[in-house]
Amino acid sequence: MTGEALVSEPATTPDAAPTHLGRRNDRILLWSVGGYIVILSALMIVKGISITPDVLLVALGLAALVLGRGRLFLRDWIPFVGLFLAYELMRGYAVSFEASVHVADFIAIDKFLFFGHLPTQVLQDWFHPATGIDYLAIVATIFYFLHFPLPLAVGFFLWLRQRRAYYDFVAAIIILSMAAFLTYLLLPVGPPWYAAQQGLLNGPTGVPTITYLKPGAFDEIARFFGFQGNYLYTYTMYDINPNDVAAFPSLHAAYPTLAFLFTRRAFGRIGYLMLGYAACVWFAVIYLGDHYLVDVLGGIAYAAVAYWAVIHAPGWFRRVVDRAADEQIGATVESAGVGDGAVLGQLGRQIRWTVVAQGLGLIVAGAVTATIIIKGDVLGGYASPLYLLPSAVSLIGLWRVALGVFAR
Repeated sequence: MTGEALVSEPATTPDAAPTHLGRRNDRILLWSVGGYIVILSALMIVKGISITPDVLLVALGLAALVLGRGRLFLRDWIPFVGLFLAYELMRGYAVSFEASVHVADFIAIDKFLFFGHLPTQVLQDWFHPATGIDYLAIVATIFYFLHFPLPLAVGFFLWLRQRRAYYDFVAAIIILSMAAFLTYLLLPVGPPWYAAQQGLLNGPTGVPTITYLKPGAFDEIARFFGFQGNYLYTYTMYDINPNDVAAFPSLHAAYPTLAFLFTRRAFGRIGYLMLGYAACVWFAVIYLGDHYLVDVLGGIAYAAVAYWAVIHAPGWFRRVVDRAADEQIGATVESAGVGDGAVLGQLGRQIRWTVVAQGLGLIVAGAVTATIIIKGDVLGGYASPLYLLPSAVSLIGLWRVALGVFAR
């Protein structure tokens, strides 16, 4: 018996050590990336730089480059970024359909759900001080501005640890965003601050019963950090084609909810940290006056449906996503332990510079044409659906670049 134990012991120890080491390295990597994102976001707030997807994606791209996955980042993220920005450019066209804006009926629904009271008014009566600084509004505003970057950061964690799950996450975000856009077309809803501006929330004295807290809170943040009047916004397309009557469903509530569902599936119990963050966002958008309670519930429901639709998608859809992910690439990068440049040779892949150049040419052509349409007010300017054509050209260019990075 003793001899058997001595023989069997060395066989198990070498296998256990690399496994333990791999898990420890994974934890170090994830905590390092998480700390990098937190520090970056804090610096952006302090310096008055809006925490937007484009800035964060550049930062994540640098992190991927340091980790030796720069080319893989381009391949996997360029199409997603293109689709995401295309949606942002397109969202304002919902207003041009001139459907009736719903306000009074959503106020009635919210009061029904909240026992005869408007949730925004109740929360502001409880927490908003009559005078002085509203610190809760400041914290809520920070959560409001994080609602886009954090899901992107979650996508980056998924991409590092479970690349196939990242592709499911991207598919769910696209389904969620497009479903919301169709809703904005058919059911434009003015948020609480809009209702207050229209005089639909006036009290007995004729003064609105709620206050739009976000502008004042942002001014307090700017004053505290000293960038008042000098803060930077990096995603000007939001100002080019905004939609002020897109309250239902709340994407501010939907995106963190979707991020929670995927982190819970991918990382287990630690994913519930994202649920806590999502709850803070739900509270923030209602308290600030940006959304009704029913908007938040709608956002949660849309996220749950998008998640279910991807996880339980039919076989043909799964095959499309599998083909896009090309798991052979990710598996080889993870197992090789070297930069993705070396993996190109192992898989017989190469960078097709002609395809990349074609893509860059299309991107430039689309951007120049879009600028001419906007600045010269040609073909109706950005208010015309024709403005989407050069955007589509640039999007095709992004896809060409991504295809050329890891060509078969």
